[in-house]
Amino acid sequence: MVSVGTDHHPFERLLAWVEAAAARHPEAAFTVQSGATPARPGLPSQPFMAREAMDAAFAEADVVVCHGGPATISEARRHGCAPLVVPRDPALGEHIDDHQQRYAAALAHGGLVHLAPDEATFARLLGEALADPSAFAAEAGAGDEIQRTVERVGALVEDIVRNPAAYRPAGQVARILARMRRIG
Repeated sequence: MVSVGTDHHPFERLLAWVEAAAARHPEAAFTVQSGATPARPGLPSQPFMAREAMDAAFAEADVVVCHGGPATISEARRHGCAPLVVPRDPALGEHIDDHQQRYAAALAHGGLVHLAPDEATFARLLGEALADPSAFAAEAGAGDEIQRTVERVGALVEDIVRNPAAYRPAGQVARILARMRRIG
């Protein structure tokens, strides 16, 4: 299962790498959620998938390849896969900032994802995953903690947006930043 997420920026680089991998591994069946990225010949893909279809694709997947979006990573882990993550790069026009790179690096440092910052690493890791999917497994439900963290950060951001005056004092901002560092 390959997911580029729903961001409006195309992610040509990832689908080019997947297309090359599919040619090297004809025994593997790829399902691609391509988002705003044009479909690649020979890769069965859909721009967007309903929640139920995504759940089914994650549940059936031996290996998940995805962008560095927290929700996608969380879903992969919830379905028992430690995903192979290629974070979007803003320098290549794939996103507006580097949050996916920073987030994926932090998760990789904690052993929660397999990080592929370049094509050679991607090809090596995908080959390993296809040869032994169990090496890329996570305990089912393992994404729940990531999802709870994402939800806590989202609630905090919503609170800041709704009530910015409460967060203006320097001490309060420092406390918020410290809380955000603790939750990941």
